[in-house]
Amino acid sequence: MKKLITTSIVLAALLTSVNAETPPAVQVVATPAVAVATKAVVAPVVTEVKESNSDFNMNSMVKDMKDAIISISKDAKDSLAAIKDGAVETTKSAERTVTSVSTDAKDTSVKVSDDLKTVEVSTSSDSRDTIVSVSTDTKDALTNTTNDLKASATVASKEMKESTVAVSKDAVTSVKTISNDSRDTLTSVSSDLNTTTQTLSNDTTASVKTVSNDSTASVKTVSSDSKSVVDTVATQVNDSAKSVSSDTRASVESTNTSVSDSVKTISKDSSASVQTVSNNANDSAKTISTDK
Repeated sequence: MKKLITTSIVLAALLTSVNAETPPAVQVVATPAVAVATKAVVAPVVTEVKESNSDFNMNSMVKDMKDAIISISKDAKDSLAAIKDGAVETTKSAERTVTSVSTDAKDTSVKVSDDLKTVEVSTSSDSRDTIVSVSTDTKDALTNTTNDLKASATVASKEMKESTVAVSKDAVTSVKTISNDSRDTLTSVSSDLNTTTQTLSNDTTASVKTVSNDSTASVKTVSSDSKSVVDTVATQVNDSAKSVSSDTRASVESTNTSVSDSVKTISKDSSASVQTVSNNANDSAKTISTDK
């Protein structure tokens, strides 16, 4: 590989040098021909090659070529060395890179592993702690929840009990109140009914009494009035009878039989009228008393 590269570089350098440097010009000197009268004689052409600075040029060219080859060789060597160094450098760099990568990967892996381990440990610890915390929190939460539920249940029970008791008490109170109120109401109603009944009874009694009294009074009044009427009628009848009797007596005295019969008739009629009026007054009083 090195020889191939070196040969290629040398050939390229030679071609470059040949193309770059023009070889020395060959000067051709023509000798004039000598004319012969009898026959033509062609004089040979002598070519003279003159090299201007031929030694310098050849030496210079060779030297330049040598220098170029040496330079190319050196450059190639240097290039190869550089390439080698580059390869080495690259290799070293690759090695370092690989090493670094490996180391970094190892470190990274280690770190990752450590980190993962740490993370895992942390995670595990955190998970454990978290789980413990969660468990603890859950336990506490459950405990709290349980306590809260228990407390809540207890409170609820107490509150429900108290509520129930309260409700019961309230219900009892309400029932008692309702009962009392009902009792009071019933009592009141009963009392009111009694009162009302009593009042009604009293009022009725009073009314009855009043009515009775009024009826009695009315009856009495009627009776009194009837009696007064009867008395008045009787008095009037008596007076009339007396008057009639007097008149009749006078008439009887004037006319004995006719007046006597008339007086008797009138007396009988007056008695019948008085009895009729009395009976009618008594019947009216009885009727009024019964109606009242």
